[in-house]
Amino acid sequence: MTRIAVTGAAGNVGRQSLAALEGYDVTPVTHSEHEDIDGEVCDVTDYDALSDALSGHDVVVHLAANPSPEADWRSTVDVNVEGTRNVYEAARERGIDRVVFASSNHAMGMYNADDPAETETMVTGDAHPVYPDDPPRPDSYYGVSKVTGEALGNYYADRHGIEVVNLRIGWLLSEDALREEQDESPEHARFARAMWLSPRDCRDVIRAASTASLPERVVTVHAVSRNDDRFLSILETERALGYRPRDNASEVLD
Repeated sequence: MTRIAVTGAAGNVGRQSLAALEGYDVTPVTHSEHEDIDGEVCDVTDYDALSDALSGHDVVVHLAANPSPEADWRSTVDVNVEGTRNVYEAARERGIDRVVFASSNHAMGMYNADDPAETETMVTGDAHPVYPDDPPRPDSYYGVSKVTGEALGNYYADRHGIEVVNLRIGWLLSEDALREEQDESPEHARFARAMWLSPRDCRDVIRAASTASLPERVVTVHAVSRNDDRFLSILETERALGYRPRDNASEVLD
């Protein structure tokens, strides 16, 4: 049976990932102890501990990161860049076949930005499509760290033959939380509708990224629901991973 490790397993996406991978041999990896999670505890910046935790696995779903778009440079370098490099180096050392890297919509966040000088993410009403092979345009140090993580994956794929899925995750929200975001400015509400990733679509795309046969060694795709207001293309996600999103922000808000 395929053995899958999930770093950052206690986070929002991490918990959805654990649910998505039920039936597989899964090892949660967390930064600290959690009563409801039985797994390995280590810091991704501690290479030796991380390498030991990942030993014997076939796939790593790498979610551990400072997830804040407001994060300063040093924290994104320490955790998001150094930690990601550690995951890939451990994958090389331990013979791991695939790394699913949790990239972010913030790697492309300057496309369609309502005001690039603002730190709050808002989007124009007349947004145009953005495709995975468009040049990265990060909107924050956090976004820069995700672009760097994608580049690390490309390097380890080309140099060491590791399969890589760069999964640019949208905004995971419950339906109630999505409704609450509609009380903000029109531009912010538009962003929430565009980037929404429902919990069950999150589970589906994580499962697909972890287990689907890949058409090539590196796959870079967007992970949002089938929202009417989306501008991140998911055609490539559907083709490469067999992802079939079931939820739509507009239908939730009707």
